[in-house]
Amino acid sequence: MFLDSDLLMSALRALTPILLAALGGALCERAGVFNIGLEGMMLMGCFTSVATSWFTGSVWLGVLAAALAAAAYSLILAVGAVTLRGDAVVLGIAMNLLAVGLTGFLLRTVFGVQGTFDDPSLAGLPLIGGFTPLAYLSWAAVAVAALLLSRHVWGLRLRGVGEAPDAAATLGVSPARYRYGVILLSGVLCGLAGAQLALGNVTLFTENMTAGRGWIAVVAVMLGRAAPLGVLLAALLFGLAEAAGFRLQGLGLPQQATDAAPYVVTLGALFLTTARRRRRPRTTGAVQ
Repeated sequence: MFLDSDLLMSALRALTPILLAALGGALCERAGVFNIGLEGMMLMGCFTSVATSWFTGSVWLGVLAAALAAAAYSLILAVGAVTLRGDAVVLGIAMNLLAVGLTGFLLRTVFGVQGTFDDPSLAGLPLIGGFTPLAYLSWAAVAVAALLLSRHVWGLRLRGVGEAPDAAATLGVSPARYRYGVILLSGVLCGLAGAQLALGNVTLFTENMTAGRGWIAVVAVMLGRAAPLGVLLAALLFGLAEAAGFRLQGLGLPQQATDAAPYVVTLGALFLTTARRRRRPRTTGAVQ
């Protein structure tokens, strides 16, 4: 049977890195910052988690280092887009390209290997009920983010910063401070996503191992309209697509075809979303 509990478990495991990164992107979107640097921050988290875990022998120090490294890396976007008022899209693309080159260089410099680093002594994240603690954390983060954005004063101010920054500033709310905060928080979440990918889903580091998951997280933000529950459902869709790809590969389909499954779903979801928005009737006139 193709659809069974094992497929759902695989989808939930594939969901976690995408969901953590997408939540960070959703918070940035609510603050008025379009963060497409999720891929680069995730990749930095992957490398840092593996390197720290291997050198220290502690997987949890690896997770912590991944969160801190990705948060520090996110400062490129924060300083460039908020303080210097640069283009967030250009900065995000540059961060993604830089992370690929930087982690590849560090892989050869630190470990003396090229392509993949894999060591039997590298510890992975423990499993509780078939999932890592970071998976449970990602699900809890959805509920916390939904509660903060809808009920807490911090979330309401964050939404105000994104929708009307000038009005928020007149009320004593600093748009720059809130944007710095959510960009750094997105870095932490992307670092945790990278740690989950490198130490939870597998226990190794390979060059460009995020393989577009950060870009899928950006699409999840768009499909979910930056709402935590919507982001969760969109990320679950992509997790199911990835799990189905692995299942089809086991049934004999070529690896290249099955690896493309999440990206085909991404393109299809974007096409349907765009078509639906274009069909909506446009209202004319303006409020005087």
